[in-house]
Amino acid sequence: MNKVTIKETQNPTILKFEFQDFITENESFEFKNIDEAKTSPLAQQLFYLPFVKTIYISGNFIAIEKYNIVEWEDVKDAVAEQMEKFVTDGGTIISVDENKTKKQPVTVYGETTPNPSALKFVVSKMLTKNAIEFKNIDQTASSPLAKELFKFPYVKEIFIDENYISITKYEINDWQEITLELRSFIKQYIENGGSVLDENYVAAVTAEETVKAKEFDNLDVTSQQIINILEEYVKPAVQADGGNIAFESYNENDKTVKVILQGACSGCPSSTFTLKSGIENMLKSMLNDESIKVEAINA
Repeated sequence: MNKVTIKETQNPTILKFEFQDFITENESFEFKNIDEAKTSPLAQQLFYLPFVKTIYISGNFIAIEKYNIVEWEDVKDAVAEQMEKFVTDGGTIISVDENKTKKQPVTVYGETTPNPSALKFVVSKMLTKNAIEFKNIDQTASSPLAKELFKFPYVKEIFIDENYISITKYEINDWQEITLELRSFIKQYIENGGSVLDENYVAAVTAEETVKAKEFDNLDVTSQQIINILEEYVKPAVQADGGNIAFESYNENDKTVKVILQGACSGCPSSTFTLKSGIENMLKSMLNDESIKVEAINA
């Protein structure tokens, strides 16, 4: 049962040593030196090897990054044997803190959107029933998670709705460079019980929705029809792409519908085309009025 399989990685300095069983539960560890490895007797033992630079422990494997003083070909079998003997002799790979709150395992995966600058991180649990957008860190009083995400220098905007977090990035980084880091951070943050949205904010939004419902009753019939069409036909598709659309106003004189785009839709190169060819045509058809125009006030 303690057989270790050696696997190469994309990085030639890092090798993975896979076990047949999981050695950690929903946790990942990274140790840069022997002092950091106090929770892992096995990692501490491995740091006595002079070529060991960094040790990663996650799932069913231990990954080791080496210094260049040796080639993996010369030492990998001996390292695997050392791990096998350690476990066979009853050694502890990771010391479990019994006092630690048990994590709630979640899965997080990245999903592309029509906006190349935005990526949708889908979580395997409900995060909120109220969509909320953050343009900068100063707006994050209601979301501790958003506040932490803005500490990554490449995060430009954040949109949270239902079971996903849509992140818009600055152009300095490509998604392939940062997706794993963001996904891992979101996963660990939620698993560790971090707060996504403040409950006081949720209560305030509920009160705001009550006001909006009353305002809806006071709107003209066409505006009500437009809102219903957007909610039923447009919003689900837009949300699937990591964004949101909200009705702002309708001018009966020039037949202009103004909407607000949020999340991945805000600043998306294809949003203008979507507005004109998709939403505008739909409203023209459903309201039987070819004069209707749609504008995004923040496109």
